[in-house]
Amino acid sequence: MSTATSSSDKTPSFEMTWGSSTSSGYCSDEDSGSEFDQFFTARTSFFTKSRKANVQPKKDEKQEAGGKQELTSADIQKKVKEYNAQINSNLFMNVNKDGSYTGFIKVQFKLARPVSVNPPKKGGAGRDGGAKKANGVKRRTSFYMPKDASKHLHISSRTSAREVIEALLKKFTVVDNPAKFALFERSERHDQVYLRKLSDTDHPLPLRLSAGPNEKALSFVLKENETGEVNWHAFSMPELKNFLRILQREEEEHIKQLVQRYALARTKMQEALRGSTPG
Repeated sequence: MSTATSSSDKTPSFEMTWGSSTSSGYCSDEDSGSEFDQFFTARTSFFTKSRKANVQPKKDEKQEAGGKQELTSADIQKKVKEYNAQINSNLFMNVNKDGSYTGFIKVQFKLARPVSVNPPKKGGAGRDGGAKKANGVKRRTSFYMPKDASKHLHISSRTSAREVIEALLKKFTVVDNPAKFALFERSERHDQVYLRKLSDTDHPLPLRLSAGPNEKALSFVLKENETGEVNWHAFSMPELKNFLRILQREEEEHIKQLVQRYALARTKMQEALRGSTPG
């Protein structure tokens, strides 16, 4: 595993961790004359589920979480030593001779929209493949990232949030514009969840060092860079048809669950009526 030692290193090494609850996806039937080879979903939902509201931290809490205070070389040495003493893995931090330091951050994926990647290369493009290439038809694959996916990145203290996003997209061969995504820091304090969007020039590793290895004190999340409503006109016809099929299946499943719930409640009430004696 290579070690990133400066801000010029934009391809840090990676270690990927997938959750075990990824569901099978829905595949498109559009395979002739379409722009996309295939696209599928994993644990897809177009509708956000109810959850605890994210509370924005107060100004002083932001400053505390941001870790903006400049550290001297001696402070860095001390903090790195304290950090390494708290972890039970080999994800250590190391101080370099130039005053920078390297270490690992874990990024969780919380993407609600599909991402686009280049399709896998097939050996020996046949007659059809040559024709499609000659016609200039662009091929790509769109899919939903699993909700419980995460990745460990080995980066430098000089690696910016923008470089982290670019490295993640490059690792997954995602062709979407990096500006569509944003890196957030997440923390839990006093039974509240705080989210703060990092700027492109923020440096995640110093934040990790300042907070320590505790994931509740600080974790990193990759989300969409919310700039407005979804531009559905930017999707191709096969994609839009696939999204409609996904919505229809989710709607049918939701209706099925509601019918079962009311049928069960009706049965229990009828049983209670039969077992009760007139007053």
